[in-house]
Amino acid sequence: MSFRLAQRLHGLPQPATIAMSAKARALRAAGVDVISLALGEPDFPSPPEAVEAAYQAGLHGDTKYPPVGGQPALKAAVARKFLDENGLSYAPEEILIGNGGKQLIYNAFAATIDPGDEVIVPVPYWVSYPIIAQMMGGVAVPVPCLESDRFRLTAEALREAITSRTRWLVLNFPNNPSGAILERDDLEAIAAVLRDAPHVLVMADEIYEHLTFDGRRHVSLASVAPDLKDRILTINGMAKAYAMTGWRVGFCGGPQPLIKAMTSIQSNATSGICTLAQAGAVAALATPGARRDAMRDVYQQRRDLVVAALRDMPGVTCALPDGAFYAFPGIGALLGKTSAGGRAIMTDIDFAEALLEEAHVSVVPGSAFGQAGYIRLSVAASDALLQQACTRLGQFILTLA
Repeated sequence: MSFRLAQRLHGLPQPATIAMSAKARALRAAGVDVISLALGEPDFPSPPEAVEAAYQAGLHGDTKYPPVGGQPALKAAVARKFLDENGLSYAPEEILIGNGGKQLIYNAFAATIDPGDEVIVPVPYWVSYPIIAQMMGGVAVPVPCLESDRFRLTAEALREAITSRTRWLVLNFPNNPSGAILERDDLEAIAAVLRDAPHVLVMADEIYEHLTFDGRRHVSLASVAPDLKDRILTINGMAKAYAMTGWRVGFCGGPQPLIKAMTSIQSNATSGICTLAQAGAVAALATPGARRDAMRDVYQQRRDLVVAALRDMPGVTCALPDGAFYAFPGIGALLGKTSAGGRAIMTDIDFAEALLEEAHVSVVPGSAFGQAGYIRLSVAASDALLQQACTRLGQFILTLA
């Protein structure tokens, strides 16, 4: 028989973060000492309270099919979190629990995008936003955010990008990969633009909200502009701030008609989320924020270590990330050179592949995030590994000719 793929998969790229991690794993399996800074995954353990709660839920038989939209206890915990930490009030029917934040993004786009609809995505962007939009027949509209502006989205750039076909604006701040944040005045200016475009929905992906540095605090767009709350979907989850990536628990709050449609998508795709993971999420959300703050402080120290090392490397620029746990250095001045192994470094992809093959450090090329001439390094690794990775990176750069 012949096998035919659906048209929606034609030209669909594999996320570069996963591709680079797979290459690093293959080298490791061959016995190569690879330092992987490609995946954005905390190196801290999950909260013991979450582990114990999941264990007890299993012992007590909480192993049946859950409600599609989420267990009532977790919805209540999420509602408290949104109110206490973000100043946002959501009823249970305005909250959805998903299989990680990525499923919620998928659900939202699947429920709302028709072929040709446009999704504004500030650049640099997390790799999956344009891919998921493309899967739904949408068109990703990249809006450049400049290193000189610390990679923040400006109201002027947003206004120029909006058309009659614009369906969504995606705001991922603190940003993956740049670490940029939006201050209150940035959000107020963006809200003013959105008031002139009532047909545009806003996806506020706030998964890194607790990872902000130098005393900065994240602010939610829906709290800055409550008059726009009925078209803002605020997405968050347990992965980053709670070091619970493998638990696959995301949550969101938004207008009830949108949440209802997203729940319908989820009902026919995956049904409800693992009951034990939900029990663990309830327990984690109830823990004091001291553990989160301690992890954030460690990430800030690591950021400082890596950025200082990068800025000492010839031909490298690096804006100071205000949040998340990445560094996003510019390597444009190094393109056009040749590696010690004889590889022509014409693009950031060439740079990342040569760095992995010759210096055994895995990073992600910036072009995967829509920003050619950059690379992304995760600082979610030990100080020793980061220092070793920076040493290898620096030596690799010095050998370019």
